[in-house]
Amino acid sequence: MLDWIEMLAAHGAHAFTMELSRYLIAAGVMTLVLWAGARWTASRRIQNRKPGLPDRRREMLNSLMSVAIFAVWGMVTLALNKAGIIHLAFAAPPLWLAALEFIGIVLVHDAYFYWMHRGLHSRAMFRRAHLTHHLSRTPTPWAAYSFAPIEGVFEGMFLPLFLLFVPMHGIVVLAFLIHQIARNVIGHSGHELAWPGFTRSPFTGWLTTTTHHDLHHSQGSYNFGLYFTWWDRWMGTEHPRYHEAFETAAVAWRGERGPAKA
Repeated sequence: MLDWIEMLAAHGAHAFTMELSRYLIAAGVMTLVLWAGARWTASRRIQNRKPGLPDRRREMLNSLMSVAIFAVWGMVTLALNKAGIIHLAFAAPPLWLAALEFIGIVLVHDAYFYWMHRGLHSRAMFRRAHLTHHLSRTPTPWAAYSFAPIEGVFEGMFLPLFLLFVPMHGIVVLAFLIHQIARNVIGHSGHELAWPGFTRSPFTGWLTTTTHHDLHHSQGSYNFGLYFTWWDRWMGTEHPRYHEAFETAAVAWRGERGPAKA
C-alpha cells in the first residue's frame, strides 16, 4: 500500500508538471507568435475589444486549477493501467496502427466534447460549471484551460473513460494531448489565421476555425464543436453568420479592409 502511495505521489507531481508545461508552452508560443507578428496578425483580430491584464490573470489562475485536476486524472489513468483495467502500451506501434488510433481518439473526443459542451450550456449546469470559461468573452490563448472545477473534471475524464473501452499506445496518447492543446489554444487566440474561402472549401471547411469558437464566446448559443464542424451542422447549432464573420476576419489576407468587426 505504501508503495502505491509513493508511486502515485511521484506520478502526481510529474503529471502536474507535464500538464502545466503543455499549457504554458502552447499558450506561450501562441502569444509570442501574435506579439512578434503583430504587424501581420493585428488586422486579423476577430473582435475590436482587446482583453486586458486582469483577463489574462483570471484565465491563468483558473487554468492552474484545471491543470491540477488533469494531473489527478493522469494519476487515475496510471492506477487503472497498473491494475490491468485499461491497456496502455508503451512500445512503438506500426505507423498504420498509430494513425488509426489517433484518428479514432480525435473523432470520439470531438463527439464527446460537443455533447458535453451542449450539456454544460443547460440551465442546470451553466452557472455552476461553464460560466467561468465564458467570462472570457474575448478569449486569449491563456483561456484554453480556464474552467470551473466541475468542467475541468468533465474535460479531464475523457481519456481514462476512452481507455476503458479502447486499448492505446502511449505515444499516440501523447500525440493526441499535443493536438488537443494546440487546437484549443488556436481556437482561443482571438485572431483568424486561416485564409479566405477556408470555411467553404470541401478540403478544409469541416475543420473549425478560430472564428468558429470566438463566435461561441461572444454570442454563446452556437458553435459547440471542438475540432470539426460536423456536429454543429448536423444538429443545427452552427452560427448563421459564421461564414460571413470568418471572411470579415480573413479578408486581410488579400490586403483588403473588411466591414467593421463586432
